[in-house]
Amino acid sequence: MATILISGANKGLGFETARQLVAAGHTVYAAARDAARGRRAADELGARFILLDVTDDASVKAAAKTVAADGGLDVLVNNAGIEPRLDDGGFIPVSEVTADLAHRVFDTNVFGHIRMLHSFLPLLERSAAPVVVNVGSGASLMRDLSNPDNPAHFYPDVTYPASKAAMNMLTVQYAKAYPGMRINAVDPGFTATDLNFHAGHQTVEEGAEIIVRMAQIGPDGPTGGFYDARGVIPW
Repeated sequence: MATILISGANKGLGFETARQLVAAGHTVYAAARDAARGRRAADELGARFILLDVTDDASVKAAAKTVAADGGLDVLVNNAGIEPRLDDGGFIPVSEVTADLAHRVFDTNVFGHIRMLHSFLPLLERSAAPVVVNVGSGASLMRDLSNPDNPAHFYPDVTYPASKAAMNMLTVQYAKAYPGMRINAVDPGFTATDLNFHAGHQTVEEGAEIIVRMAQIGPDGPTGGFYDARGVIPW
């Protein structure tokens, strides 16, 4: 059994991923930036709570130090992410997108992943079967968003798909740099969570399936790829 850390595990896909992995017998760190919510979720899951804010260098480093002292890590699931919306759940008009907004989104969805990898890769290198799962999105695929015949074409947001496209590149480049690890991105599909005001057509159980599957691949598994429940997604 593996020791697994999941960022943003107090709700949504992160919570469900943790639930399924705990049920499979793994030791799971349920990481969250809100201590009260995180502890509540970890207690419900039977997981270990760890305070972690992916936008804060000191927080990420402290979490890595704690996990190292507890015995190390085998699997890192970079799940924490944000999508900017208006208060009513609508998309922010392109004309109102600012550099400050983009920085806030990238700070979680891209820079947060880099912070996590920088701090936790040394722990993963000590594992016999290290795995990284980056939770991405089909909205990252330019070929789909630019194709008027594709259902994804309607999606109007700027910063979220841009950040997920950047995360795809991180996945490719880190996988090349660490060939001894299995580093992949996954698309859970359009899942009903707080992120999209529960507009998704999938349940969290369905969305988490590919995350859970890729978190449990062995040393002979794929690396540097993008996957959904049906299989490989061409970059």
